[in-house]
Amino acid sequence: MDIIPEKNCTLVVPAYNEERRIESFLSEIKTYTGPVIFVCDGIDKTASIARAFAEKNKDISLKILVFKKRLGKGGGILEGIKASETDYVGFIDADGSTSVLEMNRLFSYLSDYDCAIGSRWLKGAEIKKKQKAIRLFQSRLFNFSVRLLFGLKYHDTQCGAKVFRKEPLKMILPEITSKGFEFDVEVLYLLLKKGFSITEVPIKWNDMDESHVGSGDGIGMLVNLVKIRFGSNKKGA
Repeated sequence: MDIIPEKNCTLVVPAYNEERRIESFLSEIKTYTGPVIFVCDGIDKTASIARAFAEKNKDISLKILVFKKRLGKGGGILEGIKASETDYVGFIDADGSTSVLEMNRLFSYLSDYDCAIGSRWLKGAEIKKKQKAIRLFQSRLFNFSVRLLFGLKYHDTQCGAKVFRKEPLKMILPEITSKGFEFDVEVLYLLLKKGFSITEVPIKWNDMDESHVGSGDGIGMLVNLVKIRFGSNKKGA
């Protein structure tokens, strides 16, 4: 693995109603020298807080995209990817579960692979704060469903830390239909179908109590997985 300069790596941050947690994350990216794109599609003060931070830290390459309608996790990430201009791009949760240092480590794997995904379930992962029992159960059930439907052997498709070479992503963008939390699965599935390489990397993770994923979302994700797998999920739906 070779170190890839931060200036060549864009971080996309989907930030839906993150006003209570965004300031901590913004403090961390002060040390990041590459481009950062925030995608704000909520109704709280997340975008205003990010803009105020950008005004005070003009040396940071920070772009803030604001949308009046809810894009969904996948939709937000897609908008950030489309707005990125570097050869490498990744996405990271705005809640601080993953550090920027860990993202840099993931980016280094792109010297050998087209995609690198963080994993909380591989041997070597460091979990500072574990998920609650119900979320752990939902996560494992979802992973089982992914393996059953798509044949993906990854331990953790939903970890909010993934990085990509930009060119492979550009090839699959027109085929992506998912705008929700199942977005990660579809992206990995499409990359593999095109013959691109993916590696799963144990990661340092700190689970946050608040989550935008509820039980209803979990059911919807499973339904959408079936639609994606069998081609009934229409573009833009």
